[in-house]
Amino acid sequence: MKRTYWWCLFLAGLLLLSPVISAAQQSRKPVHVIFDTDIGPDYDDVGAITVLHALADSGQAKILATVASNRYPKIAEVLDVFNTYFGEPNIPIGVPKGPSVELKDWQGWSDAIVAKYPHKITSNNQVPDPVVVYRSVLSNQPDHSVTVVSTGFFTNLANLLESGPDKYSPLNGKELVEQKVKRLVSMAGKFPSGAEFNVDNDIPSSNYVFANWPTEIIFSGFEIGVKIKTGIPLIHNDHIENDPVKDVFSISIPKAAEDKNGRSSWDETAALVAVKGVSPYFKLVPGHISSVDDGGQVHWDTTRTGQYYLRDKKSVAYITGVINALIQHQPVRK
Repeated sequence: MKRTYWWCLFLAGLLLLSPVISAAQQSRKPVHVIFDTDIGPDYDDVGAITVLHALADSGQAKILATVASNRYPKIAEVLDVFNTYFGEPNIPIGVPKGPSVELKDWQGWSDAIVAKYPHKITSNNQVPDPVVVYRSVLSNQPDHSVTVVSTGFFTNLANLLESGPDKYSPLNGKELVEQKVKRLVSMAGKFPSGAEFNVDNDIPSSNYVFANWPTEIIFSGFEIGVKIKTGIPLIHNDHIENDPVKDVFSISIPKAAEDKNGRSSWDETAALVAVKGVSPYFKLVPGHISSVDDGGQVHWDTTRTGQYYLRDKKSVAYITGVINALIQHQPVRK
């Protein structure tokens, strides 16, 4: 009876999602995305990369690159596992070469999926620095066409802004972003004020990006994703087997009492908004992050413009159903 219940929830989520997918496919071109992630300390990044691949398989997104803002030893392999599983093993991957945060999942899921699932990359040394990936990919894209989805630390984005001309482009980093990027959608901050993990782990880079990023920024704050609990229908779905996404949630959810109803979907909300847009799910509050203090506290300035944070519009139950359906997506044979 329990399994039947979760299967019904899954089908309900698909019914909620299917008309949205059909409308999007008919009305607009795929959103070109670079995914910048700290995948590892938490596993909502796993949900986020799955959301992006699911939307890519339905023609709504094109993933140009997946880069890490974290550099624990197996992070390139982890990204390669998911890209390979979803039939896109050639998506460029980048891992920081200079000073950066190094945090690994405490649940042990990264070791489990790297041991179990196919991938070609076996070392972080086999992939370039994220700035190289950003500059090489952005230089080949149409102007104002790329959406950057950031669900980790701001180290890579600060380094990109500070980068100089190279063989890929005569533009410096800020000029290149201004020319090629349409918007940055980021899971970061707590609004209208508060401390948050992604901002706090590299405060200098966070402040630099918030002050210098030349396109609009949309923030999905801590307060948005914390109440959207997902993953339970996935781990109880007997129709899904040998799936690294299911394995990650199955390993991790039982290890934390606060996840008994599912894991908070911080990063999935950023991925969803980056591709689907804000208005189906949320409202925007305009303003600008004026600063991040030494305690990681975000300060929001309502007198400035160019940045936004999300506020609730659709019910938590509705968005939970959409994300639960997306993270149960199975690869489309290419």
